[in-house]
Amino acid sequence: MKFQYNTRPMTDNDSLQRFLFDDTDIRGDITTLSSSYLDLLALQKYPPQVALLFGEFLAAASLLSTRLKHTGMITVQARGNGPVSTIMTECTQGNKLRGIVRGNFDNLDGLSTLQELLGTATLAITLEPAGKERYQGVVPLEEENLSKCLEFYFYQSEQLPTRIKLASNAETATGMLIQQLPTSGDREKSQDDWQRVSSLFETLSSSEQLTLSHNDQLYRLFHEQALRLFEPQSMQFSCSCSRQRTETALISLGQEEVMDISEEQGLIMVTCEFCAQEYRFTARDVSQLFEPEDPRIH
Repeated sequence: MKFQYNTRPMTDNDSLQRFLFDDTDIRGDITTLSSSYLDLLALQKYPPQVALLFGEFLAAASLLSTRLKHTGMITVQARGNGPVSTIMTECTQGNKLRGIVRGNFDNLDGLSTLQELLGTATLAITLEPAGKERYQGVVPLEEENLSKCLEFYFYQSEQLPTRIKLASNAETATGMLIQQLPTSGDREKSQDDWQRVSSLFETLSSSEQLTLSHNDQLYRLFHEQALRLFEPQSMQFSCSCSRQRTETALISLGQEEVMDISEEQGLIMVTCEFCAQEYRFTARDVSQLFEPEDPRIH
């Protein structure tokens, strides 16, 4: 059965959808981030070209989160020697996004490409399934854009033919991924299927990604293919910080150092770099971190 065009209005903002090509070994994902993307930008006030790159990294983390089969988190991170020293985005299995960019943004005039902003850099994809071994793959950031770098990552680390297109503007970050899965059947048919679908995929433009619904993008590309589009999953900005985690971080610094800071400053204030949430610790709070009061029965 061919993909059916759906005229029902669809709201794809902040959603992730899986799709499959029937009778082939090809899968795909499509995502659009709006409010979640804007919420993160409102916290940090990045220069325009940094914000656009950040949007692509967020869309990438959203797409790659489908690799999480159970509770856990996936991180897409680049480190370089350019004006942008670090850019990192995370997505949990519960479709919660967060991220941050670090660097010196004082003089970015005329800089816009991946290499201009990050310089000589590496891309790391980290998969952290809850209760299981952490896995990380690292590749050089040598391609012209993040989409091509991610394709190279899949080629190097998983040997799975993959095509990715990412796009962003001041209000939206979006992405689409198709991937050929291992096959035990007719290899010639599998190769022909991949060649046909990936050729169609390459015709998708950034403007179409940023303006068309998921349904319209897939219809435009694959209306002659037998394709199944699954129900959308909601994406949202959410930070995993908490007072308990902040207390653990303070304890890890050691009692002497934290007590010295408390005596010198009177009040310790810790601000989450991802969401700007402030956690305040008085001298009494600090004392109880290392010498908790005994519970008493009254």
